[in-house]
Amino acid sequence: MEISVTDLAIPDVKLIASAPFKDARGFLAETYRRDDFAALGIDCEFVQDNLSGSSAAGTVRGLHFQIAPYAQAKLLRVTRGRIFDVCVDLRRSSPTYGRHVAIELGADSGVQQLYIPVGFAHGFCTLEPNTEVFYKVSNVYSPAHERSLFWADPALGIAWPVGVQAVVLSERDKSAPPLASLGGHFA
Repeated sequence: MEISVTDLAIPDVKLIASAPFKDARGFLAETYRRDDFAALGIDCEFVQDNLSGSSAAGTVRGLHFQIAPYAQAKLLRVTRGRIFDVCVDLRRSSPTYGRHVAIELGADSGVQQLYIPVGFAHGFCTLEPNTEVFYKVSNVYSPAHERSLFWADPALGIAWPVGVQAVVLSERDKSAPPLASLGGHFA
């Protein structure tokens, strides 16, 4: 598997691109092989796959995370449409605590994936209708351990591509706490 890894503004968050094999039929790409990822320093055991579909452009899902013992690393890619993806560092001992990294990902941008380690809140805004996001997680979903961070917290300084009046949100995401009220879930 030929892959390239790019560290983003927060180096623990990585953009991963797989080189597809192309022929007259289209292409084939290996999107995950544990030994190759481990050789790159991403040594997670992914235990659950999720597929998120959003009908409307301007849908924000997040910013979500799970706490110990069900904290999750994620490996995600867009299978249809485009997203503005955001990862916020919640690791108290990190020099980038409270900062975020944002990147646009799309199904048309080749075989790109985003790796988000444990200790980050994650969310995205759909940029096109009928967008689908596929992601692997390193721990199973646990409703009792799920937490959220307010997506539009001014302290985060995220330049979302949708305004507060136009966003499509769940009720839970509308009432998520800001960073200052979150508490320390990650060392």
